[in-house]
Amino acid sequence: MTDTLRVLIVEDEMTIALLLEEMVEDLGHQVAGLAMRLPQAIELAHSRPLDLAILDVNLDGHMSYPVAEVLAERGVPYVFATGYGSAGIDAQYRDRVIIKKPYALDDIKGAIENALAP
Repeated sequence: MTDTLRVLIVEDEMTIALLLEEMVEDLGHQVAGLAMRLPQAIELAHSRPLDLAILDVNLDGHMSYPVAEVLAERGVPYVFATGYGSAGIDAQYRDRVIIKKPYALDDIKGAIENALAP
């Protein structure tokens, strides 16, 4: 993958958000937005030009599914990040690419490639 992607990161833990931001940039992509709370994430999902999003499932007690819905309406692929694996995801979203925390650079790279696969 050689094209630079515009990636939205939705993560409520600052240290994980900064680590994820660094990983996305190390893969040659641009962080198009970083949201730590649901309202901000929904706003960015609506307003920013995006190629992909990485969504923490649980944002300070609120599920990120409304963000996923906005992205789906826009045709923007997304990846769920969770400490619980697929068991922590509502059944209707389990077909999406899921990365389990803690993750490494290769996990992020693979998840991006899988999310963008036709």
